[in-house]
Amino acid sequence: MSNAITSPNQPLYQREGAYIPRVAAVHDMCGYGKCSLGVAIPVLSAAGCDVCPVPTSLFSSHTAFPGWYMHDTTDMLPDYLAAWKNIGVQIDAVYSGFLGAPEQVDRIRDLYAMYPEALRVVDPVMADHGKVYPTYTPELCQAMALLAEGADILTPNLTEAAIILGEPIGDSWAGEDITDDEAHRMVDALLAKGAKTVVLKGIQRGDGKIRNFVGTKGGAFFAAGNEYLPYMLHGTGDLYCSCLLAAVMAGRTLEESVHFAGSFVHDAMLVSAEQPQFRERGVSFETMLGRIADLLK
Repeated sequence: MSNAITSPNQPLYQREGAYIPRVAAVHDMCGYGKCSLGVAIPVLSAAGCDVCPVPTSLFSSHTAFPGWYMHDTTDMLPDYLAAWKNIGVQIDAVYSGFLGAPEQVDRIRDLYAMYPEALRVVDPVMADHGKVYPTYTPELCQAMALLAEGADILTPNLTEAAIILGEPIGDSWAGEDITDDEAHRMVDALLAKGAKTVVLKGIQRGDGKIRNFVGTKGGAFFAAGNEYLPYMLHGTGDLYCSCLLAAVMAGRTLEESVHFAGSFVHDAMLVSAEQPQFRERGVSFETMLGRIADLLK
């Protein structure tokens, strides 16, 4: 159900018996680099969800690699979703991430209209470390910001939060080391724009921890921290949000879900570091999927 929560100890989704919920995963498909649908499908499937992909674009690899190829799927999406409607597909959550064009926001709104009771999860994948991703135009960033306003769960990093709020970003922007008060201000501002639950991801400080700050329309605010690991891996943001939603769809509380996602990503990064060329391969989580399945116990 799409509703605001008042307490971190309140579930956002009521799992009922043996029912397997369906999640529309509106993300790109990336051939190499482990992100987007390549993360969302196995993670949510392990949590006992029926994942129904809506591919926003097809990539040979993520855009950190040179010479990547992208195929924009915008033109096919109206017929794709109309076919769902014609056969009576039912959806319990709409989970969106990387988008290929501003018009795709309208297709997500079509899903919201088709499934008004579905949980709306928006990971506004468009930027990081003060830089916008190369395929994102100002128009697409603006459309993503508008989509964020209708989210039941919104999971931006600091750069994305600044874009949504219309605040400046750039090389001189030192947003990774903001104070608790500044994080609280940004979370409150995102809630004021319409999001019902906000998870502000990836606050790094010099104390050896990385924090995610969480706020709700009901006034709750808390931070969940994990050990900061001194290397960056592509796909950790997608893994975090997919794990968060996996826990939510398993009937866990917001606080449980946030802590589970942070711990899972931390441990997956440790597993990743044991792989050859791990900085290129992205985050390795495959051997850990049993932990996600355990959410159903």
